[in-house]
Amino acid sequence: MSKKFTITTPIYYVNDVPHIGHAYTTIAADVMARYRRLLGDPVFFLTGTDEHGQKVEKAAQERGKTAKEHADILSENFKKLWVKLEITNDAFIRTTDREHVAVVQELLQKLYDKGEIERRTYEGWYCTPDERFWTEKDIHEGKCPDCGRPVEQIKEDNYFFLMSKYQDRLIQHILNNPNFILPESRRNEVLGFLRTQKLGDLCISRPKARLAWGIELPFDRNYVTYVWFDALTNYYSATRYLSPPAEGSNDPAVRERFWWPADHHLVGKDILTTHSVYWSTMLMAVGLPLPGNIFAHGWWTRDGKKMSKSVGNVVDPNVIVDTYGPDAFRYFVLREVPFGLDGDFSTETFITRFNTELANDLGNLLSRVMTMVGKYFDGKVPATGPEQPGDAELRAIAEGMPALIDRDLAALAFNRYLQNAWQLVTRANRYVEENAPWTLAKKNDMACLGTVLYNLAESLRIIGLCLYPVIPGTAQKIWNSLGISKEISACRMDEERAWGRLRPGAVIKPGEQLFPRIDTKKDSGRGSDLLNADKSCKGEKRMEPSTLTPQAEAKAAEPELIGIEDFAKVQLRVGKITAAERVEKSEKLVKLQVDIGTETRQVVAGIGKSYAPEQLIDRSIVIVVNLKPAKLMGVESQGMLLAASSGDILSVVTPDREIKPGAKVK
Repeated sequence: MSKKFTITTPIYYVNDVPHIGHAYTTIAADVMARYRRLLGDPVFFLTGTDEHGQKVEKAAQERGKTAKEHADILSENFKKLWVKLEITNDAFIRTTDREHVAVVQELLQKLYDKGEIERRTYEGWYCTPDERFWTEKDIHEGKCPDCGRPVEQIKEDNYFFLMSKYQDRLIQHILNNPNFILPESRRNEVLGFLRTQKLGDLCISRPKARLAWGIELPFDRNYVTYVWFDALTNYYSATRYLSPPAEGSNDPAVRERFWWPADHHLVGKDILTTHSVYWSTMLMAVGLPLPGNIFAHGWWTRDGKKMSKSVGNVVDPNVIVDTYGPDAFRYFVLREVPFGLDGDFSTETFITRFNTELANDLGNLLSRVMTMVGKYFDGKVPATGPEQPGDAELRAIAEGMPALIDRDLAALAFNRYLQNAWQLVTRANRYVEENAPWTLAKKNDMACLGTVLYNLAESLRIIGLCLYPVIPGTAQKIWNSLGISKEISACRMDEERAWGRLRPGAVIKPGEQLFPRIDTKKDSGRGSDLLNADKSCKGEKRMEPSTLTPQAEAKAAEPELIGIEDFAKVQLRVGKITAAERVEKSEKLVKLQVDIGTETRQVVAGIGKSYAPEQLIDRSIVIVVNLKPAKLMGVESQGMLLAASSGDILSVVTPDREIKPGAKVK
C-alpha cells in the first residue's frame, strides 16, 4: 500500500553561492524522492530559496537594484544547478511568493491572537551580517561568536514569541519519538541543550526603520518578521499552494492535510537548533503536527580544512559536474562518507573513487558484457542453458538487493546503501572471471555461455534499477544498452525487482563508455580541469618533481621482503562484530566487540571517518589475534582488524561469503 512522502531541503539563502553543502543536502533528498516514486508512493519534494533580510537588502543597494530584483537573479543560480544535477524537486518555493507571505502573516496573527507573541523592549548586542542578537556572555572581545565580526549595541522594542513555554513539552516529544532528531549524536546534543539551559523567548521582529526588506507583521505595520520565522514557515506554506493535488482535490486545505507533516527535513548541522527548537515550538504553539524527522548531516571540508571563500577552497559543484557529469558527483558525495558525519573533499579521493568504482567496476562490467553478447550472440541477449558455478549466489545477491536498499534508505544510510548495492557489481565481475566466457566460446559451449551472459546482463538490469536513485542517467544508459525501452522513472520496484525479467532475444544497443577512466598525466582536459580548479586554493601543497633516478625510484618502491617463517607468526581469524561505539573525544577511533569463536575481543580501530558504528554491527572481519594488547586514548585494544586504503578511501577487509567466527585465515 502506497504512503505519501514529503521531504524538504532547507531553503538556501540567496546571498550564498551554491556550494557542495547545498548540493549534498539536495542530492540526498532527490535520492529519497526518486526511490519512493519507484515504490509507487505519492511524493512531494520541496526545495527553494530564502530571500529576505538585511544582507539581501544591503547587497541589492550596492548593486543599484531593488531587493526583489537582486533575489530574482540569485535564486536562478540554485535552479540552474538543480537542473545540472538532475534534481527532481516537485516544487521550488521562494519566500517572496505572494502565497507564502500570506501564510506567514496568517500564522503570525494566529499566534498573536492566542497570546503567544508579546511586545517588549530589548537591549543587546547585534550582529548585522548574521542578523542575530547576542547576550553579553556570548560575545568575545566585542565580536560575534559565529562570524567573528564586530557587533553593535541596540536597544529597541520588538515582538517575542513565547518559546520558553514549550521547553518541557519539546523534551518530552524528543524522548517519546526516538527518530524525531537524527543521527543520535544530534538528538543527544539537542536534549543536552534543553536539559541544561533555560530556553528563552524568540525575538521574531525587526523595526522597518532598520530593516524594510521582510514580511510585514499583520498586527503592527512598523515591523517586519525576523527571517527565521519567515523561512521556517516555508515547509508548511508550500503544502497549501505548491504541493500536488491530493485525494482528487486541489483545495489548499485538502492538500495541506494530505502532505503535512513532512516525513523528513534534511538540514546541515549548523541549523539544527533553529529547526529542532524554533520550528518545533512554533508548530506546537500554532497547533500543527511536528515533522516525522529532522536529520542533520555533517559539513564538508576541503583537504581537511574548513571551506571559505576568503581562503579560496570552496568546492563549486558546477565545475565538477561540467567536467565529470552529474552522476559521478552525486555518487561521490553519498558514497564517500556516512550521512550525518563530516566529509572531506579532495581531488585525489574523487578521482580514485571515480576510476576504481565507476570506471573499472561498473563501466568495464557493462562494456565487457556488451562486447561478448555482440561477439558471441550477434548482439542479442541469449537464453539461459545449464546452471553454471556461482549462478545461485549471483541470483541470491541480486534478489536480496531491494530489501537491503529499503532498509538502508529508511535510515537515510546512503553510504551503506551504495556499499550494499556494490556487492552485486563486485560479485558480477568475479562471476565473469570464474566462468571465463571466452573459454566457453573457444570450446563452442554456447549453451553454458548463454547462461553466463544472460545472468550478467540480468545482473546489470538489476544494478541499473537499484542504482537509479543515485545515478539516474547512468542507470538509464545501462537499461538502454540492454535493449530495454522502458524509462526506469516510470517503473515500479516491486514489479522489476524479480530475477529473470530481461527478455532473451532483446537487441542490445551498446553506447559510449559510462565513465571514461581519468588519466591525470595524459588527459589534460577532463583530468586537469578539476585539478586546475584546485590550484585556486590558497596554501595548497603541491607535488614536487622527484629528484631520484628512475632506478632509485624503483628500488625505493620495492616492498621489504620477509620469510615465510615471519609471516607464519601472524595469526589471522575471522571475527564478527557484535557491538560498536565511538571512542569518546576521537573522530577516528571506534571500539568494537568482536566474536572470534572462542571469546569476544575488544578491538579499537581507526575507521571512524569511513564507517558509522551502526554500519559495522554483524559485519564479518579479519583480525590479528596474537598482537600484544595496546591502549589507544586510554582504551585497550586486544587485536587489530585488517583494512585496505587507497588515498583517503578506507575499506575493512571482509570474507566474500558467510563463514563462522574463529575460522583461520590462511
